[in-house]
Amino acid sequence: MIRRSAIVALAALCAAAALPVSAQDRFDRPVRILVGFAAGGTADLMARLVADKMKDTIGQTVVVENRPGAAGRVAADAVKAAPADGSTIMVMPIGPMAVVPHTTKSLSFDPLKDFTAIGLGSTFDFAIAVGPQSGAKTWSDYVAWLKANPGKSSYATSGAGSLPHFFGVQLGQAIGVDMVHVAYKGSAAYANDLIGGQIPAAIDTVADLSELHKAGRVRILATSGAQRSPVVPEVPTLTELGFRNLETGGWFGFFAHVNTPPAIVQTLNRHLNQALRHPDVVAKLKSVGMDPATSTPDELQKRLVADHARWGAVVKATGFTSD
Repeated sequence: MIRRSAIVALAALCAAAALPVSAQDRFDRPVRILVGFAAGGTADLMARLVADKMKDTIGQTVVVENRPGAAGRVAADAVKAAPADGSTIMVMPIGPMAVVPHTTKSLSFDPLKDFTAIGLGSTFDFAIAVGPQSGAKTWSDYVAWLKANPGKSSYATSGAGSLPHFFGVQLGQAIGVDMVHVAYKGSAAYANDLIGGQIPAAIDTVADLSELHKAGRVRILATSGAQRSPVVPEVPTLTELGFRNLETGGWFGFFAHVNTPPAIVQTLNRHLNQALRHPDVVAKLKSVGMDPATSTPDELQKRLVADHARWGAVVKATGFTSD
């Protein structure tokens, strides 16, 4: 005869199994999401959207803390020094994790050894834009102009040692032109020079260039993703234009201390993915030129390893260092 206590236990187990994942794996501590950049930027927006939805499912307070400085390094150092219990995590773009380690010899962390991936947050594409003074209306026009004016083949980015910087190096090699990089302190800083013709082109994220493009102040000639960007669907990809080895994309990912227990990482991943699938989050991210993206921890880790190797080779070939 089945004892009453066993029946009660079985009923409780079945009830738990019927509950959504978010109700089964409540977290046992508040969570801090560190952002290595100032409030108001893309990384900050990503963190706050995720935090707002995660708190509803994870059963704990989820707060965002901005730790700006040294291109994300301040936040990374803080996560490296934090307890390995999943209570302190960070959202980080591709640059500090896959590019900066190769440009900065004095870097105090190793992205492959000091952190463990939780999951992707979003992906985004890069764009190549020209100002109205260039006369280029198509990609073919621009390539012809570059080859006819090798001494003027400069391009702006938001900073030296950034991924757009090295993407421009690869682009120039593919075209067969020595493109000269000019670093500015952010997209707002180069916009006037691009519009006014002081610099012929710029490489930045689609999000950073799309508003100027839509206003007719600059012209985006190509994007870097596997498919056309929904933000500027009229613009062809570099792959469509014959540059099949230049497919390039950026991403934002969430990371924790490397010694965080796998069970905790999986729990954080489930809540992160649930937040990213929320219609409000999807709509907001798409409105600023980002594609919401979910992944397993392993998928993000493999992506980081591949990008770390790819951009390491490019940086090494240029001989660029920031210190």
